[in-house]
Amino acid sequence: MTPAILICDDSNLARKQLARILPQEWQATVFFAGHGADALDTIKAHTIDWLFLDLNMPVMDGYQVLAELKKLGLSLQVVVVSGDIQPEAYERVMALGAKAFLKKPVSATELTALLQTEAPVSAEDKKRQRTYIAPDRVQLDNELRDVFQEVANVAMGQAGDLLARLLNVFVRLPIPNVNLIEVSELTMALASVDPNSKTSAVCQGFIGSGVAGEALLILTDSSFQDIARLLNYHGEVNNAVELELLMDIANILIGAVLKGIAEQVDMSFSQGHPVVLGQHAPITELIKANAKRWRTTLTIELSYGIERFDINCDLLLLFTEDSLKTLRYKLAFLMDDA
Repeated sequence: MTPAILICDDSNLARKQLARILPQEWQATVFFAGHGADALDTIKAHTIDWLFLDLNMPVMDGYQVLAELKKLGLSLQVVVVSGDIQPEAYERVMALGAKAFLKKPVSATELTALLQTEAPVSAEDKKRQRTYIAPDRVQLDNELRDVFQEVANVAMGQAGDLLARLLNVFVRLPIPNVNLIEVSELTMALASVDPNSKTSAVCQGFIGSGVAGEALLILTDSSFQDIARLLNYHGEVNNAVELELLMDIANILIGAVLKGIAEQVDMSFSQGHPVVLGQHAPITELIKANAKRWRTTLTIELSYGIERFDINCDLLLLFTEDSLKTLRYKLAFLMDDA
């Protein structure tokens, strides 16, 4: 009997990618959900055998879905598929009853190994359909935004994992925000940062083949004490120490995120020297003082928080408008798993 499959992910790209590498005979019975609440409704309305579940989603996340399934006593195989690869994320989902944990993006080999006891996968099943995104479109359409968001989600997870292992903490990873904006809208893009709080920021340029931009890391001043404690610094946390801590966090997150993106789009980035944009100033002042650095830009905002600590960090990737053509071309191949 062919099992019924439910793929739950807020990314349309992620849903399509996973569906394409399922055994051919399973694809006639695949359901899709864009968030956890939608998934639970589908599970209650249909008999679902396998649930492939993302973690970071709007409305209801993957952890909440697992907890609800456990509470309801529903019997189905749950495979978590996530870019959040922190050790504690794995431990939490397995404790909640997940069968397995797969790292995004999932390879056909990994999925086959997991499902091989359920259904054989033929050579024909490995053929994939190639989908292209028109390279000459100027606007950021919904499909392209979804692709950018999924790429950022995977890269953010890798950076979060690195930070979690370094500090021995659990890093909260929200959904990335992707927009094509004017410099005047940068402050609005940083909605998670309290406009009245004091912040410090570092900017680092990067360049690849046909792609250029800057990474902007913003840390609230209230975060420094806890960061110093997590890094086992016991002296006075003065301006010089705060600057050193800011640079340390910037090096970790910017480097890891750019590496994660580069691996997915098959290119490499060279990074410039980091530049301090300001210390102990409201975010509006930091943006205003440096507005001439940026024009219309593709902006990806990644907000990090650390559980049980007052640490909040925003990382913005600001790609130049000229980079969009190359990025569209590169991202078009993400739908090709051959």
